[in-house]
Amino acid sequence: MTETNLSGDTGHDAIQLAPRPWVGLAVTMLGLPLLPLGWPFTAVVSCFGLFLLLQTALLRLRFEADDLVVLRVNSEIRRFPYADWSNWVVFWPKVPALFYFREVNSIHFLPVLFDATELQQQLKKRIGPSGTDSAEA
Repeated sequence: MTETNLSGDTGHDAIQLAPRPWVGLAVTMLGLPLLPLGWPFTAVVSCFGLFLLLQTALLRLRFEADDLVVLRVNSEIRRFPYADWSNWVVFWPKVPALFYFREVNSIHFLPVLFDATELQQQLKKRIGPSGTDSAEA
């Protein structure tokens, strides 16, 4: 699947977020201090961090005119139509690690493996302010 520019009625172009390995690297490094507790703790946490690094290399988020598209190595996995979203939050905005959004019938949690600033900008532009952004006007 190739990336196309969508500039239909909404005036939004398709934007694919740049990958950011910080969450995967941080989780991998968090395994090292656990070594005194035993190697299994270190192995589990570090392997999870390596899994997140692999996902950083493979997954992409693309904001299109009407949908958030999840891609794996340029193959579309799933579409999330903005019309079905009821809320979204990026937890710990100073050190973004977790992205939550709720659709009409389901909730989703994703690790922030992407440029968090661009993620928040695109969400505000295409969906509106987060449910926690009550101070914005």
